[in-house]
Amino acid sequence: MKTKLITAPTIEPVTLAELEEHLRIGSNNFADDIDAVQSIAPAAHVIAAAYSLLGTGVDVLNYRALVVFSAGLCGAGGSVAAKIQESDDNVTFTDWTGGAFTTVTEANDNTTYEKAYTGIKQYIRVVCTVAVATCSFGISVVRESPYSVEDTYLEGLIVAARRIIENVTNRRLIEQTWELALDEFPGADLIRIPYPPLKSITSVTYYDVDETAATFAATNYHVDTYGEPGNIVLADGSVWPSTTLRTVNGVVVRYVCGYGDEVTDVPQEYRQAIKMLAAEFYEHREATDRLYTTKFSELPYGVQMILGLERVVPV
Repeated sequence: MKTKLITAPTIEPVTLAELEEHLRIGSNNFADDIDAVQSIAPAAHVIAAAYSLLGTGVDVLNYRALVVFSAGLCGAGGSVAAKIQESDDNVTFTDWTGGAFTTVTEANDNTTYEKAYTGIKQYIRVVCTVAVATCSFGISVVRESPYSVEDTYLEGLIVAARRIIENVTNRRLIEQTWELALDEFPGADLIRIPYPPLKSITSVTYYDVDETAATFAATNYHVDTYGEPGNIVLADGSVWPSTTLRTVNGVVVRYVCGYGDEVTDVPQEYRQAIKMLAAEFYEHREATDRLYTTKFSELPYGVQMILGLERVVPV
């Protein structure tokens, strides 16, 4: 019996902010995490041809940046065309691909437009063309607090802690897709599926000696999601195929497991254990603590206590 991860979780059971709060680092205050810098100050801007109205460059290195174009009234026949430019040195700017805003006219003035900057340059600015008549508007860059190397490190600890806890408990926390490979169909009327909780069976495929694949129809079996581990159970009157299978991995079951695809789907005790284990890794970044000569070979006691009651015997 072999297993293979097909689709990894798209989120983790613990967010970066939650781990930072557990570690007592970071502000965890939205107001403290953002600021706004004007690129073009709010005003009644007169006619400016060919993107000659130049905004101030804003440093966005290591920030998440949202450019906010707040349009007021346009004079009769007036319009504003705005676009984002980027730069390495805050001197030489080039257009950022995809950075053009919807042109504002009398028909759609008094509207706010937003674009998230996802480029890689250190500076951005907005440049505008104001045609025919004076138009009122302002453009600012909203920056979220710097995304640091420390954040990346902490996110890596969350992933590591989650995977360790999954392996210790023989469970899977956030929804993910796996394959179970068997060399042959079982002699009994069921196939046990590792890594509960089982959400669903995607397919049961078997391969003959010529490597020809066939699907064992879902009408031939029931899916037991109550058991831990879950099971595929033959329906009344059904039998496993009698085809001569290839030597190895003749039967492949693809399935989805995990508590769900949202953070809140995961039981709180696992989320707490992830934070505790990630905190242990954060405090002790090497294999040994500098004050001791022994290696860390066991999970922290609190984590063991939480997980000890939830461990599933491996299939």
